[in-house]
Amino acid sequence: MQIIKDNQLTENTWAYLADDMEIADGDATVSTSRLKQHSQTLLNRKGKLGVRLTPEDSVSDIAELLPKLSLIELHFPELADGRLFSQAWLLRNRYHFSGEIRATGHFLPDQVFYLSRVGVDSFATEDQARLSSTLAGLKDFSVNYQPSVN
Repeated sequence: MQIIKDNQLTENTWAYLADDMEIADGDATVSTSRLKQHSQTLLNRKGKLGVRLTPEDSVSDIAELLPKLSLIELHFPELADGRLFSQAWLLRNRYHFSGEIRATGHFLPDQVFYLSRVGVDSFATEDQARLSSTLAGLKDFSVNYQPSVN
């Protein structure tokens, strides 16, 4: 599956390990609850580790693990929830997370410009047919009036 990373199309090398799946090697993201419960096991396996945040999750709950993570997935379960925009901003500005922040789930191509402004640098759309419109959304505006992450 292709994703958008650093304003270009690339192949996704990450897998999400649901809570009921066996912990396996390879680049993987897990839920915050699984990360907190099994952090040592997850960190000792082969491959990079990331976490999937939902709007209900709090970055402060996993703050001490952030330096060990390579990817934070912000998973949008529905279109009307904007709390993950704030989570991205907090990751970059308060917690100084320098790894990849990826938007997944139900976000609109119209939102990607604003997501990039708060620190999101990759996008995995559910609908691969929307990749080109999502990529185009990163260039919606040529002038920024407010300072931001980028």
